[in-house]
Amino acid sequence: MRRGLICGVLFAGVAVCALAGFVAANEDDIVTGDRLAAMLSAGRAVISSHQTLINDETLGNKNLTGQRVVDEALAIFAQRKGDSVTDQNFDPLDKQLFDAQVASIKEVVDEHQGLINTKGLGFKGFIPSTFARLVNERFEEKVGDIAKVKLTAPEELIRNRKARPDNWEQHVIESKFLSPDWPKGKSFTEQVEVNGRPSFRMLIPEYYSASCLTCHGKPKGEVDVTGYPKEGKAEGDLGGAVSITLFK
Repeated sequence: MRRGLICGVLFAGVAVCALAGFVAANEDDIVTGDRLAAMLSAGRAVISSHQTLINDETLGNKNLTGQRVVDEALAIFAQRKGDSVTDQNFDPLDKQLFDAQVASIKEVVDEHQGLINTKGLGFKGFIPSTFARLVNERFEEKVGDIAKVKLTAPEELIRNRKARPDNWEQHVIESKFLSPDWPKGKSFTEQVEVNGRPSFRMLIPEYYSASCLTCHGKPKGEVDVTGYPKEGKAEGDLGGAVSITLFK
């Protein structure tokens, strides 16, 4: 049974729960969380790869539709996961969540066509982090009683208050991801209680790539194209995390 939990002691202000048949259920939830994180990452990669196009002030219609972004994201997803979506082993809940995420990506891009296609305007602010936040918010509107996806980061790196880590996320970032002996790229999962509901939580670390340093690199304090001061980070530094919550 995938969703049965028995709550136990308090840890860091959150009720930690034990799961009957924990290993099998946890493995199922990890697959679900990994899939949602991978598709969100693929969508962000598409938006990142088209920043020059999006910000080209000489063009009007750029043909960067929601369906085009979804198709390109699905191709990246398949490449990274090693198989296509049709080859994925979806159960009904997984399919509902994945379809909601794909629909959210398409809707967000289509709703921003006016901005994307504005001629005479250069930088438009439709960057990967903004895109991801909007997608996650739309996803929550669709299936927020079942699951939530969020991008967060260490407190000092937060640029948008909506991305601030909650107590659980901050604890994992500080005690796990920032620890010198934490294996790079390793996720952290835990069965906890969220707002009185037994839940599976998963936090997946993300690291700055070379392309991220345009806004987050050096020199520290220099204002980047988005209007924020650069953090002075280097390639490979912890830059954030994808937070997945699956309610039981």
